[in-house]
Order: sequence, then structure tokens, then C-alpha cells
Amino acid sequence: MDTTPEDPSQMPTEHRVALLSRSDRPFHVILAQQFDRELIQTLCRLAERVRAIAETRQGANFLRTLLSHKRAMLYFTQPSTRTFLSFAAACQVIGLSNNEVRDSSTSSEVKGESEEDTIHVLSQYFDVIIMRHPGEGFAELMAHRLNQMRRSIPIINGGSGKDQHPTQALLDIYTLHRCFSRLGSDGMIHQFEDNPFAGKTIAFVGDLLRGRTVRSLVYLLCRYPGVRLLFVAPDELQIQEDILEYAQRYNITHECPSSLPSVISECDAVYMTRLQDEHDTAGESKAIDYDRFRLDLDMKDKFKPHLAILHPLPRRNELDVRLDTDPRAKYWEQVRNGMWARAALLAYVFNVDAAIIDHHQSHYSY
Repeated sequence: MDTTPEDPSQMPTEHRVALLSRSDRPFHVILAQQFDRELIQTLCRLAERVRAIAETRQGANFLRTLLSHKRAMLYFTQPSTRTFLSFAAACQVIGLSNNEVRDSSTSSEVKGESEEDTIHVLSQYFDVIIMRHPGEGFAELMAHRLNQMRRSIPIINGGSGKDQHPTQALLDIYTLHRCFSRLGSDGMIHQFEDNPFAGKTIAFVGDLLRGRTVRSLVYLLCRYPGVRLLFVAPDELQIQEDILEYAQRYNITHECPSSLPSVISECDAVYMTRLQDEHDTAGESKAIDYDRFRLDLDMKDKFKPHLAILHPLPRRNELDVRLDTDPRAKYWEQVRNGMWARAALLAYVFNVDAAIIDHHQSHYSY
């Protein structure tokens, strides 16, 4: 009997999370709400260990043995550069061979095969499907459908419509951990603070209505009491009410300022986003004045000394290119951090995290 829910989004979040788990850890990675604070800390520490081990040839060779017997499918039917290549690189780091489908016009979907059947076929060849899809909820629905099959493999959500981007949120919070922690002379975090976000003000700026990266990162930051969130956006593109209610439920201080210059001096981190006019239906974004939501070099005198500037990229003119060489610009490091965070996540999903920890403890003194 097929017990696959037709619309998993209508279930309570706790139930959705439970259905995506096996043995009290994520099996499928679909929702940012799957990452509680303990798991966030665990994955960030694991990412640090992976990047430390990968610094040497011996260590890199060890990592490549971990999952050399597994295969990954990168099923990306929505355009992507960073997420696709980040996952491809992460697979290489831990030895996962990988193949790709990036254009459904080259698949049997042209012959009328349903997307659901395509996923079922791919699940017979591969051990994990990393998926970017324009439809909200498609990755979660397919995770539940695969759970009913004799051969069930993990699905990892690499971005679903305007709704969720959990692995981007993981790399973003890993980046913020590194920004707010003291790094050793080797550039590594040797001691993770329990809550580096307490007392910090983090601003999200731009198109927050349609920004799935913002939604997912807010879910994670709400795990840390004492953080203050600012949602700086045009009224037409302000964050949705469900996210504000989520912050309220976790007693997270949050405000919705009317412009970036009015609050930039208060920020410990600013998370810029572009205007996502690809979601317009009739060019409605053209009427929006986006200038108040631009981070410009002229604001530099108002920056805190250790401000962290993040952007999920790609960018347009909302982030001044003249800031690229400022040490507070962390978006290039953010890109690289994605490779380590996603390698750590894949290792965790395939239960080889203990081998990484043991190797790190055996070869590193800290």
C-alpha cells in the first residue's frame, strides 16, 4: 500500500523531519529544519576536519577512499553554477564518482517519461541523488516516494523553487562560524564556541520574498538564542510572514528596517541578495527602487571593523565590486566553504564521519 503523502508540506514540521530520517540522523536532506543546533555544530566541526585533512596529499588520498564504492547523480534541471560545481567538487573530495543530468531535453522526458519515473530510474544506478528542481516540494515528494521502494537512496535538496536551499544554509552558517570564531595560525577553528551568534546583529538585504537562501538560513540562526535579525527589503519584497512568525516562536529579536544605510553601522554580518526578477510574471520588479538596498563602498566608514559581508551569488549591482578586496568581504570564502560543508554533509549521510574524526585525531595534535 502506497502511504506517500500527496502534499508533505501540509504535515507538521516535526513529522516531516522524522520521515526524512533514519536511526536518528538525516537520510534525505530536504529541509533546513532538519538541522538542529547539535547537528549544525557537528557538521561544522566535520567540515573543519575535512578541510584540514585535505591539506596534505596523504590526507586527500585517505578522503578519496571513503566513498569510492558509491556513485552520485547530480540531477540539476534548474540553472546552477556554484551549487552544481560545489557538489561535484565535494564528491571528488570524498571519493564519490558522479554523473549529471542538467537538461531534461536530453533525457527520456522528451519521450513523455514523467519526472517521477526519471528519478526512479536514476535511483537504480546511483547511491544518492543531489537534486536542484524549480518545483517547490518536488525533492521532498520524491524522497517519500523512494522510501516506499525496495531500493531507497538519499535525496539531497540542492535548491527547490523559492522555498528551500538547506545546503546553502549549512555553508552560510559554517561561514559565519568561521567569521565569528578565532582561527588558528593555520586558518582552522580549533575550538568551536557553543553560541558565537549571541549578541550579534545579522542583516538580510534585498529580495527576501523570493530568496530561498534567506529563508533556509533564518531557520538555522533561530537555533541560537541572542542573535538579532534585520530584514531590510522593499515592502514589495519583504520576508514572508511565516519566517517572521518562526523567529517570534524562537524568541529571536527581529526588525524590518526601511533601508540599509540606516542600520549598516549596527551589523556584525550583512547577507546581500540580488533582485530575483526571473520570478516576475509581468516585469513588476522594474518599478522597485533598489538603491536603498545596495551595499556601496561609500558606506565603508560605517562598517564595524570585523563586519562579515556575505552573498550567495550571483550578484548584480547590489554589491559594489570595489568591496571585493576588503578583508570583510567573505563571499569568495563562502563559495569555497560550500565545498567543505557539502563534503562533510555527504560523509555524514553515508556514515563515514567517524572515520574522518578518527583520522583527524590520529594525525593532528589539536
